[in-house]
Amino acid sequence: EALQRIISTLANKNDEIQNFIDTLNHTLKGVQENSSNILSELDEEFDSLYSILDEVKESMINCIKQEQARKSQELQSQISQCNNALENSEELLEFATRSLDIKEPEEFSKAARQIKDRVTMASAFRLSLKPKVSDNMTHLMVDFSQERQMLQTLKFLPVPKAPEIDPVECLVADNSVTVAWRMLEEDNKIDHFILEHRKTNFDGLPRVKDERCWEIIDNIKGTEYTLSGLKFDSKYMNFRVRACNKAVAGEYSDPVTLETKALNFNLDNSSSHLNLKVEDTCVEWDPTGGKGQESKMKGKENKGSVHVTSLKKHTRSGTPSPKRTSVGSRPPAVRGSRDRFTGESYTVLGDTAIESGQHYWEVKAQKDCKSYSVGVAYKTLGKFDQLGKTNTSWCIHVNNWLQNTFAAKHNNKVKALDVTVPEKIGVFCDFDGGQLSFYDANSKQLLYSFKTKFTQPVLPGFMVWCGGLSLSTGMQVPSAVRTLQKSENGMTGSASSLNNVVTQ
Repeated sequence: EALQRIISTLANKNDEIQNFIDTLNHTLKGVQENSSNILSELDEEFDSLYSILDEVKESMINCIKQEQARKSQELQSQISQCNNALENSEELLEFATRSLDIKEPEEFSKAARQIKDRVTMASAFRLSLKPKVSDNMTHLMVDFSQERQMLQTLKFLPVPKAPEIDPVECLVADNSVTVAWRMLEEDNKIDHFILEHRKTNFDGLPRVKDERCWEIIDNIKGTEYTLSGLKFDSKYMNFRVRACNKAVAGEYSDPVTLETKALNFNLDNSSSHLNLKVEDTCVEWDPTGGKGQESKMKGKENKGSVHVTSLKKHTRSGTPSPKRTSVGSRPPAVRGSRDRFTGESYTVLGDTAIESGQHYWEVKAQKDCKSYSVGVAYKTLGKFDQLGKTNTSWCIHVNNWLQNTFAAKHNNKVKALDVTVPEKIGVFCDFDGGQLSFYDANSKQLLYSFKTKFTQPVLPGFMVWCGGLSLSTGMQVPSAVRTLQKSENGMTGSASSLNNVVTQ
């Protein structure tokens, strides 16, 4: 035994080391991939800066060229006007000089008047001899010293530190998980948090292989978050959280594993009554169960028509009464070997036995369901036995056919319940404490409790006729039920109280 314990310890340690190696390899791969991604992003950011600088440079060059072209055009225009004026003035000067040589007074006077008129109208005297533009281009000079200093201060974004999840402040109750965390260093630039969670069946550090993907809850403003309405269909849940500022998300916190154990079971289709259509968490009564197979067997079974006839014996509503169904009317080979329950025992059991502990599940009936029972039974429940009619089963029974009744049943004894049938029934089974209690699943009002001593493992049991039931599992025992169990323990309504009740 000591050697076996050592071997077990070594095997667990080897498994732990292998998981750690997988984690390291996964982290190494992540470092390589993330580094490559970051380098690509860095190249893109610098290329974007280069592109902006090129655009600004091109725009400034265009401004300088435009200013150069404008001033050059103005000066060229002035030069052209001055050249024209100078040419006219030189021509007039030459004409005036020639006029000085005229001897005839009248011609001289005429020439002099012409010169005077031309001088008065000469463009040379109307020209502005001041340049319209200067050669100064200093208004287009630049000084990028500040920008250079700013570029030299470029650095990586400030990343928030990793938060720390406080397992003591975390709460798992009523199929909800509240996760609380804190920052080890105060950071007033944190904008929000991201919480990630996933289900697992392994305790300890999260495993890289054979795990589900992380589910993400973003934009959490506080330092705690509650996930409600969960189905606990795994033993544990992993949680991790990271802080985010306006620009970037920080490192993940160390992951925390919280236990989320609850009873999970499906309906056992292989052992249900032939007239029940069973899925994992749903069962529906089917009055035509096995008809298709019977027609194929009609030539081989001379009495095959007996069952068909019995199915035609309907009530006024067109539904056969459970009391009028012939026990011997069904060919034994219909639907293979599915003959665990037959006759009037329209029963299906859960596929998981309860051998210890406290467990809870809920059942909801269709609105038009005429008759159903909810409870538990030993595996030895007979194929013709109905829930509550033997000492191996306990249940509460709802009857909406002909007359409405609501009762607790065990060992063929009946206790009428003076309460309203709830929309959904909660079932609490304390195997070790020998208690089976039924509640209004919404208000958590106690409907009835059996006190007994379970001597064998029990299976959740269900009976349904003319209707259907849907099942909710993977549920923790609600806090309200735990509180009621402590205060209501010892109330009347035990299995022994049924011994003096008249049988149905």
